[in-house]
Amino acid sequence: MAIADVLNIEKKKVAEVDLNDEVFGADIHEAVIYDVVKMQLASRRSGTASTKTRSDVKGGGKKPFRQKGTGRARAGSSRSPLWRTGGTVFGPHPRDYSFSVPKKIRKKALISALSMKFKNNKMIILKDFPMEKISTRGFQKVVDLFDLKKALFVLDDHNEILMKSSRNIKNVKMIRSEGLNVYDVLNHEHLILLEPSVKKIEGALLV
Repeated sequence: MAIADVLNIEKKKVAEVDLNDEVFGADIHEAVIYDVVKMQLASRRSGTASTKTRSDVKGGGKKPFRQKGTGRARAGSSRSPLWRTGGTVFGPHPRDYSFSVPKKIRKKALISALSMKFKNNKMIILKDFPMEKISTRGFQKVVDLFDLKKALFVLDDHNEILMKSSRNIKNVKMIRSEGLNVYDVLNHEHLILLEPSVKKIEGALLV
């Protein structure tokens, strides 16, 4: 078991916590991480791009001009893709880009991401984050004290005060342990865990 320091919001060590090596000290599998991040990004694509085919373009029911004698190429409809106002050939249509990855692979990727943050000293464990009222300025002071440029905070339970205090701070995201995912972990330089969330994360990943 690895041992990590537990800090308070004043950046002082107040305790230590044992981390399960199967979650925070595992081997890092980059290929698995790539597959899961690709899945997450694909699921976020809107897939709403759309074009009109010749059957969708307005008009074109009447033959534009007679078949012979004009010196022009024959044409049967102004909706032809050859015409400037015609339809599109093989254009994009609304589609679903999402695909699934096995649950075991998703867990393995998240464990790899957490282990990477811990091994690179980019993970901070806080005893708690006491705030009596919503205060963006108060939250910003803690962010500045820890010199966090881009940070992901993981809570063990819903905390409206912390959520609202952090929502206007650039490059700071607050999520619950249940919503922890590979993309968010890797997309933020620092990972900040409240101590109670550590056991919840380990419990979910070791099932």
